[in-house]
Amino acid sequence: MPRPSSYLGWKIDYAHPPGEPALLDPGSMHWRVYKNPIALAVGGVAAVLLEFAEPRIRSGVWDHSTFKNDPLGRARRTGTAALIGVYGPASAARRVIQGVNNMHARVSGETPGGEAYRALDPDLLNWVAATAVYGFVTAYDRFVEPLSQAEKSQFYEEAAPVARLYGATVSPNSEAAFMAMLHALAPRFEPHPIVDKFLQTIASGSVARAVPKPLHRALARAAVSLLPPPVRRTLALGREHDLSFTEGLALKAAGRLAERIAIKSSPPCQASVRLGLPHDFLYRGEAERRRLLLAASRHKLLAAGK
Repeated sequence: MPRPSSYLGWKIDYAHPPGEPALLDPGSMHWRVYKNPIALAVGGVAAVLLEFAEPRIRSGVWDHSTFKNDPLGRARRTGTAALIGVYGPASAARRVIQGVNNMHARVSGETPGGEAYRALDPDLLNWVAATAVYGFVTAYDRFVEPLSQAEKSQFYEEAAPVARLYGATVSPNSEAAFMAMLHALAPRFEPHPIVDKFLQTIASGSVARAVPKPLHRALARAAVSLLPPPVRRTLALGREHDLSFTEGLALKAAGRLAERIAIKSSPPCQASVRLGLPHDFLYRGEAERRRLLLAASRHKLLAAGK
């Protein structure tokens, strides 16, 4: 039997209680995208780069979290919180999100430039939530399989309810809306040595030593490749961060391979079982997924009728 995951001291069992819905539907784009570890890894690093461009967020993360001393642990905790928000039972997801909000309520300070910040500032929460959406969906589109504009917009729209639970007041409903948000914030962006240090940590392989080092370098460069060109120029990430053709092919191969491997103990598989679906539900073709969702829905209606 799969062991429950742990976050903030709470045990999160993705397989139980049977039938409890998640915050997002199993037919959602989030369920489809979040199952892929390559999309999450590349997209997550890209999101951090976009966040670090904003001095208040950069200072808040660097000065008030374990990021600089324990990037692996910090990354794992952030990834776990994201997975719980998509696949976890809704009650557990709300509990974890409230715990994150409680931690953020204690975070405030001043940037090196003398600007005050609070982690619960809605403007900062809006940007952090938006960068995650952009990073994950763009990474999936580039390094797993191409998505239509409608699919991308659906992903953006689905993110809004969860973003609101984290305190965000504005959530872009399309890539164009995200770019408009970015354009409004861009005058605040600035380069900083922390950005380079972060990328060096990712590329070094120290974050996950079991993964071949060349793949780490490729992951870091792939994340840079997702940045809108004006942001990359502002952060002074030059040609040394270019993703090579070979590295791109390797990441795409890994991303596509991950689309076919259903690990029973993983959150996507356990959550599928919790909702009465086969463990490999998300790894089947679109037509089969639709059929299974329809059958599960009918089963619930019949059970309710009894």
